[in-house]
Amino acid sequence: MATTNPISSSVDFEKDGVQHGFLTLPHSRDDSGWGSLMIPITVAKNGQGPTIVFTGANHGDEYEGPIALFDLAQSINHQELNGRVIIIPGMNYPALRAGKRTSPIDGGNMNRSFPGNPTGTLTEKVADYFQNTLLPLSDIVVDFHSGGKTMEFVPFCCVHILDDKDQQARCTAAMNAFNAPYSMILLEIEAASMYDTAAENMGKIFISTELAGGGSASAYSIGVAKKGIRNILRHTGITQGELEVGDTVNLDMPNSDCYVFCESEGLLELCVDLGDRVEAGDLIARVHDLTRTGITPVNYYAGITGIVSGRHFPGKITMGDFMAVIAVTE
Repeated sequence: MATTNPISSSVDFEKDGVQHGFLTLPHSRDDSGWGSLMIPITVAKNGQGPTIVFTGANHGDEYEGPIALFDLAQSINHQELNGRVIIIPGMNYPALRAGKRTSPIDGGNMNRSFPGNPTGTLTEKVADYFQNTLLPLSDIVVDFHSGGKTMEFVPFCCVHILDDKDQQARCTAAMNAFNAPYSMILLEIEAASMYDTAAENMGKIFISTELAGGGSASAYSIGVAKKGIRNILRHTGITQGELEVGDTVNLDMPNSDCYVFCESEGLLELCVDLGDRVEAGDLIARVHDLTRTGITPVNYYAGITGIVSGRHFPGKITMGDFMAVIAVTE
C-alpha cells in the first residue's frame, strides 16, 4: 500500500479563478511542536486548456525566478487565460528564506532529491509531492535557475538531449519561444535525481534556465525571466499575443570537454570573461597559491573551442570546484 504524502493544499487545482494559498507540510521542531512548513502557491485557471507549472528557488540562492514568479502571481488575470497556471516561486522554500542553495533544515538539495519519499526528509517529502501530484497535472514545466552564490552564467534557457526525439523537439520549441539571449543544449553533470529528469521521464515538456548568478539579480536578468514567462504562456496558447522575439545565440555542450574543474586551491584569476570566444588550448584561468609568495600559479586551459558560458563566481576556489563551462556555437 502506497504511503500518502503529508502535504495538503489550500488551493483547488480544478477551480476557475485565481487562488493564492499554501502547500502545508507538518514540521515539528523545537520552536513549534505542532508547526508546519507553508510553501506559497498560486493557481490561476480558466476553462479547459494546457497546464503550465512554473517553479523558482529549486535552489534558494537563485533569485530571478522567485522575483518574476511572485510578480506573476500578483498580476495574473484568470479571465485572460485558456488553461491553468500553477506558480510556486519557492520550490525549496526553507532554502529561499535562508538565502542558501540547500535547505537549512535537512541540508536537502531539491534538485538532487527526486523522485522523493513521502516518509523521508522534509526535502524528500516536497519532492515526492511534486513527483506524484504536481508533475502529473502539468503539460509543460518551466524551472528557473541561475548561478546562485557560487556560479555565474550568460543568460540562457536550456533543454536536454532526450531518447524521445518528438518530446525533445517539443522542449526545443518551448526553449526557442522563451527566447533568452542564449539557448543551450545542456549536458548535466548529475541528472538521475533531478526535477528535470523526473518531468522528462513522464513525457512532459520541460525547460530550465541559468540567468546570471552571484547570489543576486539585476533588472536585465529579471527582465529575461519575465519576458520568457510571457512568451511561454503565449507559445502554449494559455494567453493570446505575439511572441516577443529577439536575437538568441544557440549553444551546445557535446561532451564533458565543455567543463573545466579545479585541481588546486587558492585565488582565482580568470583570464577570459563570460561570452568570450576561446579556442581549445587557450588559457582561461590561473589559480594562485595563498600560502606564500613566489609560487608559480596553476594554469587551466579550454578543452574545446566555443563560448565561455559559465564560471566560478567567488574569488577563492578549491579542489573539485566547477571553474568554467565552454559551449559550442551551432
